[in-house]
Amino acid sequence: MATLRTRLVAATAIGVASAFTTTATITTANASDVTEYVVTADFDDVRQDLSDAVINRGYKIDYEAYIGEMLARTSQDVGGKKEIYKKAELVQFCSAVLSRKAMEAGPANIAFCPYVLFVYERSDEEGKIRVGFRRLDEQGSDASKQALAAVNALLDEIVLEAADQ
Repeated sequence: MATLRTRLVAATAIGVASAFTTTATITTANASDVTEYVVTADFDDVRQDLSDAVINRGYKIDYEAYIGEMLARTSQDVGGKKEIYKKAELVQFCSAVLSRKAMEAGPANIAFCPYVLFVYERSDEEGKIRVGFRRLDEQGSDASKQALAAVNALLDEIVLEAADQ
């Protein structure tokens, strides 16, 4: 099992109407690693900003999942012991350009499409909204690594925008 390096980056962005405090946890580019930014804000605002950041780049959101609602709805049926999220959602989309480059470089890169972004508010940390993505494993040939790195860069750019960075 690979050792994960984690670094924390803290930044403060002050807007006209409100102040945001953001912390990023960034790890190495292995498939199981997550990049996540924490923003002190309203969940619905960050969720809308996430959608806008995808759509304003010309991408179409293919699917939205309401993970928090599903967990709350099924908690009793599966023996849930605690409320995890106040709200938790994900959006998925794809880029024809980036996906084609990745799959031409390595047909198995189909496994990385579509791309998934998440946003959630923990039940025990009201007002702290987390937005992020699971980094794609930059693997295969040099062309494949470059193509997957470009996808990671896009995903990071989108969540940074949603986190108002």
